[in-house]
Amino acid sequence: MSRSGAVRLVHQFLEHSAQRFPNKTALVFRGQRLTYAALERSANALAHGLVEKGVTRGDRVIVWHANSVETCVAIFAILKAGAAFVVINPTTRGDKLLRLVQDCRPAALLTDSRHLGQVEQSLWTLAPGLAVILIGEPPPSPGPNVTPYAQFLTELPHSPPAVRCIDRDLAALIYTSGSTGGPKGVMSAHYNMVAAATAITEYLENTSDDIIINVLPLAFDYGLYQLLMASLIGGTLVLESSFAFPLEILDRMRQEHVTGLPGVPSIFAMLLQLPPEQLVLPDLRYITNTGAALPVNHIQRLREIFGSAVRIYSMYGQTECKRTLYLPPEELDRRPGSVGIPIPNEEVFVVDEQGREVPPGVVGELVVRGANVMLGYWGQPEESARTFPPGPLPGERLLRTGDLFRRDEDGFLYFVGRQDDIIKSRGQKVSPKEVEAALFRIEEVADAAVVGVEHSIWGQTIEAHVVLRAGAVPDEKYIIRCCKQMLEDFMVPDSVIFHSALPKTDSGKTDRSSLRRPE
Repeated sequence: MSRSGAVRLVHQFLEHSAQRFPNKTALVFRGQRLTYAALERSANALAHGLVEKGVTRGDRVIVWHANSVETCVAIFAILKAGAAFVVINPTTRGDKLLRLVQDCRPAALLTDSRHLGQVEQSLWTLAPGLAVILIGEPPPSPGPNVTPYAQFLTELPHSPPAVRCIDRDLAALIYTSGSTGGPKGVMSAHYNMVAAATAITEYLENTSDDIIINVLPLAFDYGLYQLLMASLIGGTLVLESSFAFPLEILDRMRQEHVTGLPGVPSIFAMLLQLPPEQLVLPDLRYITNTGAALPVNHIQRLREIFGSAVRIYSMYGQTECKRTLYLPPEELDRRPGSVGIPIPNEEVFVVDEQGREVPPGVVGELVVRGANVMLGYWGQPEESARTFPPGPLPGERLLRTGDLFRRDEDGFLYFVGRQDDIIKSRGQKVSPKEVEAALFRIEEVADAAVVGVEHSIWGQTIEAHVVLRAGAVPDEKYIIRCCKQMLEDFMVPDSVIFHSALPKTDSGKTDRSSLRRPE
């Protein structure tokens, strides 16, 4: 932290809170409770270990491990060593991990024996000088340059290493799927992440009294920022592995007096299928949703269950800028379909194909301007130039989101759909989101997604993928008949496919690519 007390680097979130609240619980995970002082000491020791292993300013360090205390410590330790962290989802296959190693060329890898065993032989060939820090028990015959994680924590200093970077340096690579299917590493500088976390905690009105639960992967930026935001405000993070057992999570929320619940639509769909008496959460102050738009009827049902005591934030963002829009909860009744206004210290535009701003009511691409716009894509200058074009000031970058929006007369924004997802059928353009909104209004529907299917005559047909509520038995004709009552003819699905559950990505979004099929 600087002499003035300003927080300019991401790891200073932890350092500042450890100074203010040394004995306060910073992290809760599977019965472990770490104070801010303990978390800071562990991160400092690991940072010294990384430096000893040759990690230096600007290097990348991969963390290939599940949500855990060790993953949280590693994130801060890597930053303290002057490097950038690359958190990889633990479900990532070994062959993909090797491709990411080849792409970002890390100086070190933190993982466990099970994961290391998937890639061990190929890893030493691909990156012979790579330092490996092993979490948990080491294998019988560890490879070269492998050091147990626990050894650093017990043998190295607990004081912070010297500051080794400035806020323009790289803090993280966050891999996200590209339009061509290959992953793209979004380059996030310290100042980008500080700006984003500061703006989000401002409009959520977070304080050090907040206790935030995170069931999302730390490899997913929405999950990662729960850790960063909690440490920024001096709050407590209750970390979970997943949302696989909702009743256990709800019990934990009551035990820990959780005040903040971040989720994605699939999580709230699961919650809404539980009896209301299971959803009594007396300490809950706010709910946030992003990743995909939360259906209006889900918002209404959440409000009926939790009442006015719980503020519900519908939000929109991308990894390339973290967060873009939020809807103030007091606007939910007036604008239930909106995802809101720009976050603090940010500007957005809705533009046509020539980049000209369009008037209210006209659909165009959302463009973002602000300190939260990331640096670009690692090793992909052409893709970076397309997505991050020059801004109005010399050297400034904007973000072209590739998402279609419209703005109302008061400046509130409404998501229409991804440019790539728009269905062109019978000469008409159809937004999947609009069809999905109609499907969610059908009482028997628990989850839904709409995709276009290639057709030699019509261009595309509209295909609905539906999950029914327990005990519901409507057929395809019933679903289509309900849609005809709510939609224009050209928007009505041509076919309906029923699922027990829709496929999801690691971040909880519906995996549309796996639903699409050939003509």
